[in-house]
Amino acid sequence: MPVVIAGLLTLAATLVPKTAAAQTLAIEGGTVHPVSGSPYVGAVVVRDGLIEAAGAGVETPAEVEVVIDATGLHVYPGLLNAFTSVGLVEIGSIAATQDDSELGDTPHLRALEAVHPASEIIPVTRANGITHVVSAPAGGPWAGQASAILLDGWTVEEMAIEPAVGLVLEWPGLETREFDFSTFSVREKKFSEARKDYERAIDELADWIDAARQYDDARSAAGSGAAAERNHALEAVAKAARGELLLIVVADRARAIRDAAAFAEQHGLRLVLASGREAAQEAELLAEKGIPVILGAVQALPRQEDDAYDGPFTAPGDLERAGVPIAFGTFDSSSARVLPYEAATAVAFGLDPEAALRALTLGAAEILGLDDRLGSIDPGKWANLIVTDGDPLEVRTAVRHVIIRGRDVGLANRHSRSYALYRSRPARP
Repeated sequence: MPVVIAGLLTLAATLVPKTAAAQTLAIEGGTVHPVSGSPYVGAVVVRDGLIEAAGAGVETPAEVEVVIDATGLHVYPGLLNAFTSVGLVEIGSIAATQDDSELGDTPHLRALEAVHPASEIIPVTRANGITHVVSAPAGGPWAGQASAILLDGWTVEEMAIEPAVGLVLEWPGLETREFDFSTFSVREKKFSEARKDYERAIDELADWIDAARQYDDARSAAGSGAAAERNHALEAVAKAARGELLLIVVADRARAIRDAAAFAEQHGLRLVLASGREAAQEAELLAEKGIPVILGAVQALPRQEDDAYDGPFTAPGDLERAGVPIAFGTFDSSSARVLPYEAATAVAFGLDPEAALRALTLGAAEILGLDDRLGSIDPGKWANLIVTDGDPLEVRTAVRHVIIRGRDVGLANRHSRSYALYRSRPARP
């Protein structure tokens, strides 16, 4: 029996694909856009998954295994989609392929645990220059913890950048209409009733914070002999209450944004606003409080009859000029690849092009606490790079190479395979 088991283990080891080691790699002759400084024509040397050297006078070491000739091309940091459901949702209309939400409040659950490394959406997304994303859970209001992941890897452990970058809280809405399941119809509520429900929901959020702090105190006292039963949900909220985790609040309406800012200030929380459809209306407040915004879809229609038609287009520029740090997210999986074009639309409506690129790279990394590893082309940082034939915000630009953690991962994906298949379809007789 031991011989049989050993044989089976050996066979399994040969069948399990192994992750390719990071390459010793150099990119030569391209225009390098480090984001942290001015562009230059030079080289980038990568070793053990890190940027070893980058600059105009950098020479390629003799032992480099892979050399990419980028003459006439451009080298950028890999783009970061700051809020997605990549790896959690495969097909939005098929429930069996969705693992982005659980029932009730689940602040202790991390998105990373549910990420599917073999998702077809991952290679499609990275082929357009996105090398890493934040996958965020939904539901809630305490939805769970968002995870920063690489768009390459056989397992979630290989893909992980930061298992928990922030605790996602879906801010309650002030709703004057609700679905009545007893009559299967929409019921109108008085504003006063809706307001009470809204305030009650916020009070419940405050109760969570208070309970988490009390739990934290009890656990700390346990070292002195007091016993405290472990509660993973309260532990997660306690991390946000201590400032160890960002509180990423999904809110759109101006009222909700103001209330979320006041809530965070009252409870001493590190707030990041996500989605923020009406964030530009509160730009002065957000700038004053130092609250960053991860903007949702720019290529979107107004939601209210009296909203400006170009509100989503101009909001990023308005926020950036007001001094509010911004990043971009697609808030789904299926359109994660179009991230650069969301930012490009904002550029067409007033956002500075350099600010747009920064919001997709170093600026987004700074908001999420990842700038020590990602976001710019500087020695010591992770080698997440893209080589393009033009500005990555331009639809006509082609991505020639995608390098993730020092490895040229290739561009093949379901779209390219389908294109090749149907292009070679024989002509009808």
